[in-house]
Amino acid sequence: MTPSAILESALYVTDLDAAEAFYRDVLGLSLIARVNGRHVFFRCGQGVLLLFNAEATKIPPPPAAKLPVPPHGAAGQGHLCFSASAEEIERWKTRLEGQGIAIEADFEWPNGGRSIYFRDPSGNSIEFAEPRIWGL
Repeated sequence: MTPSAILESALYVTDLDAAEAFYRDVLGLSLIARVNGRHVFFRCGQGVLLLFNAEATKIPPPPAAKLPVPPHGAAGQGHLCFSASAEEIERWKTRLEGQGIAIEADFEWPNGGRSIYFRDPSGNSIEFAEPRIWGL
């Protein structure tokens, strides 16, 4: 038996308000839930993007917690890649640059497919790539 898909992807951010504004207003994701000081969750296609304040998620839940999610977190700049067609990547590049967001890299992979890379407000490396870079 193997997993059939990734349901959630998580990034750790330093400023939840800035992250919420970026992923909602710049990338157009729909907000699912928010807990002040802890997390912001967005719908992304068939999956969910979880944005956490890493300091808040290091704290274990109380013994009688209704949702006993174990502590987790990460330090440093994370990475996330969104799927996009070649046409969509060109439109994303125009949109991002129009909002003053620098494109750090824009290239074709040796086996085919284009990627663009940029940063979110917390410094996470965000990518748009054609699925064919993975043979999908």
